[in-house]
Amino acid sequence: MKFAANTFIWSDHFDRSHLSLLPKLKAAGFDGVELPLIDPRHAKDPEIKQALDDSGLARTFCSVLPQGLNTLSDEAPVRSKTRDHLKACIEAAADTGGHVLAGPLYAPVGYLPGRRRTPEEWKRAVEMFQELGPYLETFDMILAIEPLNRYETYFLNTAADAAKLCREIDHPRVGILFDTYHANIEEKSMRDAIASAGPYLRHVHSCENDRGIPGTGHVNWAEVFQALHALRYHGWLTIEGFGFSLGALSAAASIWRDLAPTPEAIAFEGLRFLREAGARFTTAQ
Repeated sequence: MKFAANTFIWSDHFDRSHLSLLPKLKAAGFDGVELPLIDPRHAKDPEIKQALDDSGLARTFCSVLPQGLNTLSDEAPVRSKTRDHLKACIEAAADTGGHVLAGPLYAPVGYLPGRRRTPEEWKRAVEMFQELGPYLETFDMILAIEPLNRYETYFLNTAADAAKLCREIDHPRVGILFDTYHANIEEKSMRDAIASAGPYLRHVHSCENDRGIPGTGHVNWAEVFQALHALRYHGWLTIEGFGFSLGALSAAASIWRDLAPTPEAIAFEGLRFLREAGARFTTAQ
């Protein structure tokens, strides 16, 4: 498996002022870095791409839908704008050297209409991601759809439901992002949840139950690594955390206190734990 750090640990955005972080991540032993891609108009920066290339770090991208965009909307113009936005994100990620775009890309985080999802919404999501399939092929990209906990979305909460969605989309470049933080809330068993993702698993966010340092909480990492090993998963394990004073991002993630002594502790101590745990728990099988 490959290990990456999401830069949300340090900042709600990534620009040239953050380039000094890249050699530190490489020196700490990370294989890659995950960058936010919220507005594709601001994502194409040749200096950032060059710095990423020079660092030797691979890169993946995470994204959420801005307010006003929604694949589930019953309004055709909203769905059309959402489709155009996702296409622009795919192209921007590819232009910066990425091959994975991941996140809850069906509806804005926190969109809760006060009811369960409808069959019509499900059908709209399936159709949207089917339409994006050829675009993913053109740009050699994987789209990893993320189930969230019940407090952040009503549409997709479990790995089993995400697998059902991917089966109906039926495109090899559309799969699942499994996040241990959300699964800790929604799933009965990490092992069973990861197994239910099965062949659709494309990306993993390795987060502690409080979004602090991996290994310091009660996520069942033995089950996580054993299940990934059983699936022969060789993709990314990305540490996703959220910094201490990131304004709207901290509020969206409900981060009201410091989760570790420093942001670096989440990344660097987390990496040491994940590498050791991965070796220990998969060898013990």
